[in-house]
Amino acid sequence: MSKATELREMSDEQISLVCKDAAESLFRLRMQAQTEKLAAPTDMKKLRRTIARCQTVLAERAAQAALASPAVPSSAT
Repeated sequence: MSKATELREMSDEQISLVCKDAAESLFRLRMQAQTEKLAAPTDMKKLRRTIARCQTVLAERAAQAALASPAVPSSAT
């Protein structure tokens, strides 16, 4: 579910929710890693990458929006 192509099809709100859920899960896994052995240590890596993908897609959209918006010309006096 966290492939970049799937994330690009989502709205900004949905991406933010996916990122928030992944961050919360990563926090829980980090706490669990400190207290006991993890059943699947690779889950932490997967969650970090999911968060990075979400942030990348949101940054791409912000950059496109900045390019698409017309620049306000400053008056030269």
